[in-house]
Amino acid sequence: MSAKPRIGFIGIGLMGEAFTRRLLDRAWSVTVWNLEPERLDKVAPYGALIAKSPRQVAESSDIVCMCVYDASAVANCVFGSDGVSEAAGEQKLIVDFSTCNPEATREMAARLYHQSGFRWIDAPVSGGPPAARAGTLTIMAGGACEDIEKIQALIADVAANFTRMGEVGAGQTTKIINQAVVGVGFALIAEAVMLAERSGIEADLLINCLSGGLADSNLLRYLYPQMRSRDFDPPRAYARQLYKDLKNVHEFASGLGLALPVVDTATAQYRSFVGAGNEMADPAAIVDHYPTQAQPPSPEAPST
Repeated sequence: MSAKPRIGFIGIGLMGEAFTRRLLDRAWSVTVWNLEPERLDKVAPYGALIAKSPRQVAESSDIVCMCVYDASAVANCVFGSDGVSEAAGEQKLIVDFSTCNPEATREMAARLYHQSGFRWIDAPVSGGPPAARAGTLTIMAGGACEDIEKIQALIADVAANFTRMGEVGAGQTTKIINQAVVGVGFALIAEAVMLAERSGIEADLLINCLSGGLADSNLLRYLYPQMRSRDFDPPRAYARQLYKDLKNVHEFASGLGLALPVVDTATAQYRSFVGAGNEMADPAAIVDHYPTQAQPPSPEAPST
């Protein structure tokens, strides 16, 4: 590979757009494809090269990045008609920024290597589109050490915190843990907002008041002002994605013989929210789902 490898990017959603814009700003050559071609207008004016298929992206690139909805979407891009697997992949890398099931990731990585020669790094992210645009993402990765070394220049331009967690699949396993914390955090902070607003305190001062204490966190500082101001349009992410990730946490934990009742409660909240027609709503908008629900009985009330 050259000192500045050619980058392909498959999936120009909110994250893919931010990734691609960041890479173009940093003088990378980026060839893109998206299932819905109208999304390509978000990056083409800034210098992205348009491909007609995932196969063409792979043929035009040294490193093929992906950020799509789930494992099924990844499989379609890689193994579907005119997919990545139809290109020659020797000496090339797949870097999958999507959030998928670890076992599905390992199976796809092995299949693609034996079929086309591509090496695979799973590199799910945390931080959302603003962090992708600013190059300050947290990335948890799985892959061979020699493959990780080959993407260091790319990672330096998109991430502030990058950690190899093990072999292929380890990044996705770590992302499951991340999403357990994040998913519960979204629901919990929504409840904190409701408590603050109804309690009569100076709700806008809560972030400063809690600063430095045990309740302080990046998630609190990010979400509380957004929920408090009801700033949900345009969405920073989609509720269906967080709900999908929470279900994945439940399935993974069940496979380990673990019950996670707090995660399951947050999952139920998002199931209700998404089921009410909010699939494409910002996941922080769940704060406005609370007033529509009946008040539960007091935890001190005797059961009947």
